[in-house]
Amino acid sequence: MKSNYKQLLRNPDIQPTSDIIAEALQDANDSYIKFLNELANQDIKLEWRYYTDGKAWLGKGLYKWLGVRGGQKVTTVFWLSIWEGFFKITIYIPEKARDDLFSLPLNNTVKQMINDSKQMGNRLKFFPLVFELNSNESFEQIHILFDFKKSLK
Repeated sequence: MKSNYKQLLRNPDIQPTSDIIAEALQDANDSYIKFLNELANQDIKLEWRYYTDGKAWLGKGLYKWLGVRGGQKVTTVFWLSIWEGFFKITIYIPEKARDDLFSLPLNNTVKQMINDSKQMGNRLKFFPLVFELNSNESFEQIHILFDFKKSLK
């Protein structure tokens, strides 16, 4: 993929605005805008925050719902970062749900990505699925994964 590019939005004093993101993404900005518009259809809100451990602004895709007792519940569906000319979506899936992903209508490329992804450490029982996007090409696959992640409660 595009791993030799550098991550942007590194200054804690400069909050990510649509203009700053558009300048960073260049040709990929139209896809980013379409991605944001589709998030609303999935009841996912994107919240930006500067993380000192990674020294960058990251977008956190949050799905909120009411629990059985009426309390507000929240799950992080994905993380978004801005890079030179593309944006990166990372979805952390619980290791115990890996096999369930193979029953979803995903293409062979994504299924291979699931198969190849390694669990993070010994204590964290998650594995990452990382998509580097500069077009709408993988949106359908990503939204299937979002729906799956939202169903894990």
